[in-house]
Amino acid sequence: MTENEKAAARERRVLDAGALRALSHPLRVRIFDILANEGPQTASTLAEILGESSGATSYHLRALARQDLIREVEGERSGRERWWERPEGGIVYDSRAVQGSPAGEAALQVAVAEIHRRRHEELMEYFSGRIDKEPEEWADASSSMTSGISMTAEQTTALIEKLEAVIDEAADTYRGQKGEGVRRISVRADVFPLANHTNTKETAS
Repeated sequence: MTENEKAAARERRVLDAGALRALSHPLRVRIFDILANEGPQTASTLAEILGESSGATSYHLRALARQDLIREVEGERSGRERWWERPEGGIVYDSRAVQGSPAGEAALQVAVAEIHRRRHEELMEYFSGRIDKEPEEWADASSSMTSGISMTAEQTTALIEKLEAVIDEAADTYRGQKGEGVRRISVRADVFPLANHTNTKETAS
């Protein structure tokens, strides 16, 4: 992969109101994730994976494509069926992009809620049962960590940049890797300030 290709893969698109509305449907979130994790799919292959009709998956694919969240794979067709893929690069949910637009703010709330619901569902499904059915090597390669740290906003921003750099490096190194033992993994780093429920006062001794 060239440096330009790596840079393109690292680009993060800030979603506007239209894209947020497209991702506010549970089935579209599933389709979006499958295309990222499993690679290109048709309406029929998605229907089989999701237990839906190909008409339903085709409808939702078109809704995602209208917002450029997915694209048709050039030169690939199965008869009359089109193959769809998720472009390289990440997405960002930023409230500032829809600030002042009631419809945009509502779409943001629904989309973020659905994305996090799906994340939590995957996390619970794995650590509450599926991990016990995994080979030992993959069980040992799984982790869920939480740590509370007292930091300023500037320090927290610096931490996020370091975490992103580590993840980007791994993504660049292993992007497109295939072969025996290779599986798609999820890397999650949720960094946010906790609510203050009590008042504290520092005293000097």
